[in-house]
Amino acid sequence: MDAHALSLLACPRCGGPLDDAADEGLGCRDCRATYAMRDGIADLRLPADDRTEEVRRFYMASPFPGYPPRDSIDWLRARAGRSPFARQLDAAIPYDARIVEVGCGTGQMGLYLARGDRVVIAADLCRASLALGRAAAKRLRIDQVQFVETDIHHPGLRAGAFDVVYCSGVLHHTPDPCAAFGPVARLARPGGLVIIGLYNLYARLPHRARRLAARLSGGRWTPGDRVLAERSGQADRHRAWLRDQYRHPEEHRHSLAEVRRWFAGQGIDYIRSVPGALVGQADEQHALTDPEEDGWWLEDMLAQLGWLPRLAAEGGLFVTIGRARAGR
Repeated sequence: MDAHALSLLACPRCGGPLDDAADEGLGCRDCRATYAMRDGIADLRLPADDRTEEVRRFYMASPFPGYPPRDSIDWLRARAGRSPFARQLDAAIPYDARIVEVGCGTGQMGLYLARGDRVVIAADLCRASLALGRAAAKRLRIDQVQFVETDIHHPGLRAGAFDVVYCSGVLHHTPDPCAAFGPVARLARPGGLVIIGLYNLYARLPHRARRLAARLSGGRWTPGDRVLAERSGQADRHRAWLRDQYRHPEEHRHSLAEVRRWFAGQGIDYIRSVPGALVGQADEQHALTDPEEDGWWLEDMLAQLGWLPRLAAEGGLFVTIGRARAGR
């Protein structure tokens, strides 16, 4: 394993540093635990509780998101580049940053961000998803990403080591999202960015209504969802998305005020949200690291209600950005 990537990993049992072991695995210097390296993926996952294990089995059966039959580095960058947020995120990260994507799925964001001298750790609970990401990295000749199998509650990642901690679409699928946020936040170095994507309490409501309708109709998709699943010759990828949206065994929804409390509890200074929490604010006019003006609780709620049409295609997912305080 690359020495830079290895220095960013840690023993999930005791947090100690890891070394390459003679049998091509990894060994902890402190507690002497050993971990396997299989097909280039570090196995740093400890046994999980039943609810977390159910989520892992869900994604093992259908890794998400998938890759198209004819992908390329140009496809990857063009796909991510269509997202204003992805472009802003890339622009906000120095080209020598140490980045971790916690809950990376098949690793598409990590592969997109692997530019310049950046080192990217792509961590996930599901080996099937990581295997797809690792295979894509080899096809696309991206060698700056290290894939790691680990649990968000006991991450095999070094605390305080990362310039950017990115965790989107993950915490709301854990049994206790607030508790799961703690280990994620502690990965950021002082001054490092913490970027969290979650289902919004308000913007998720239309999806919840469609999900209820699907259940009442015996689990059948709506006509619009069926068209989405069959279009563009990528039915398998769209069915995986629909399964993730409609059949996930664990899901929670969160308000912006709730996430701000999480940040404060972990010594993270809130910077801004995407979409913005100010009514009428144009996100593209601000960098992700530009502090948001202080808002009023009523405006905060009205802004989130205003996210409903904008976040429909994202299933109600919003992003919150913060910066880790020194000495927290």
